[in-house]
Amino acid sequence: MKKNTFSNRKREGGQSLVELAISLTVILLLLSGAVTFAMAYFSFLSINDAAQEGALYGSLKPQDVSGIQYRVQAASTSPVDLSQLPASQIVVTYPNGVGTDCQDTTGGIANSITVTVHYNYQVFMPFIGAAIGSNTIPLNATATDVILTPMCPP
Repeated sequence: MKKNTFSNRKREGGQSLVELAISLTVILLLLSGAVTFAMAYFSFLSINDAAQEGALYGSLKPQDVSGIQYRVQAASTSPVDLSQLPASQIVVTYPNGVGTDCQDTTGGIANSITVTVHYNYQVFMPFIGAAIGSNTIPLNATATDVILTPMCPP
């Protein structure tokens, strides 16, 4: 009887190695997905801070749209280098309808400014891009602030 048990153990020796290879592959894939989405979230926090910086500057100088875009671009270099972000992906809006030309289209008072930053996070792990169907994750951050200085002369 002992001889038979010993030979069964010998034949099952490779089974644990196969199980380890299969489970290790799944665990590494899950771990890489978690790392990718954590880095994307960290990038989102960075562009959110940049949008808040632009909205803060816009609350003091609401007519300086290029200055607002510059402040957003200068707000982060790591982990997201926003200095290379095109100005078309930084949108400055005035929700109450008053723009930089002092034309009131709604009859209201321009009391807030909204800065929206659009950024495409590049996924660097190859299997994750295939799993989500794209090699980029679109990130959008919006910040609204109260305009503290009058936009138009009285």
